[in-house]
Amino acid sequence: MKFSVFQLSRRGGREKNEDRMGYCYTRASALFVLADGMGGHPKGEVAAQIAIQTVSAMFQRQARPVLHDVADFLSEALLAAHHQILRYGHDKGLLDAPRTTLVAAVVQCGNAHWAHCGDSRLYLVRGGELLQRTRDHSYQELRKGSSASGLGSVNRNVLFTCLGSPTRPLFDTQGPVPLKEGDRMLLCSDGLWSQLDEGTITGQLAHQTVAQAVPDLVEDALRQGGEASDNVTALAMEWETPDSPEPPQAVSTDSISPGVFASTIQAGSLEGFTDDLDDAAIERSIAEINEAIRRSAAHKV
Repeated sequence: MKFSVFQLSRRGGREKNEDRMGYCYTRASALFVLADGMGGHPKGEVAAQIAIQTVSAMFQRQARPVLHDVADFLSEALLAAHHQILRYGHDKGLLDAPRTTLVAAVVQCGNAHWAHCGDSRLYLVRGGELLQRTRDHSYQELRKGSSASGLGSVNRNVLFTCLGSPTRPLFDTQGPVPLKEGDRMLLCSDGLWSQLDEGTITGQLAHQTVAQAVPDLVEDALRQGGEASDNVTALAMEWETPDSPEPPQAVSTDSISPGVFASTIQAGSLEGFTDDLDDAAIERSIAEINEAIRRSAAHKV
């Protein structure tokens, strides 16, 4: 596997940056993940950190060196992250659990799969054209796809689902999407896409390397947002065929041993969350999810 990758996060006009991102990979599989802790709730940065650490920890355990079922992994990892955030809120005695959006993508066997909850987005650009992008879980997006007048009085920019909410999160999955050499995939927070139109994002991804496009897009979004700018975070990957020359910021997994795992996702050093994730708790979360699925299937029968 060979790909180029670049990531950048900048604090806007906010008191702190609640966005988190990172990527990790084995010899034959790669995970890219981004979370945007939600303001208006306590410790959004903790929720975002827990989310990316949970997904990364599960990837490390299951990618040996590939994931057996990518779609199942993404669904389980997203729900396990949700359970870990709820556990943190319960253990800390918080009346309102921290909350975050999440978008995660896996590239394996030449295919891309992704899942998202909330309004952190994924863009896939091919040959200068936008091939696919995620649809936000917001009332704004619902209104675009519906003629229902009942949404008229709703603040349509409000999300109707996220990780850490009292109810089970809603999420969408996509894939497998076969990748071609030169495809660019961007994961970003709403601080970026809310300030830049789709054409601008697509154009810069298409005509620049990811190492050039990401800093330019982040700076453009901050400039557009001005003093009140949201935090802006972006992580972009360009897919390369195995025999293509290695560009700057290239990652080649050809020489990685089967058992090796590499990651840019570090354990959090946040107040109240300085310890590693509890593996036993993650396993309990997965077991609870699987049991709920089993009960649901049995009920339908």
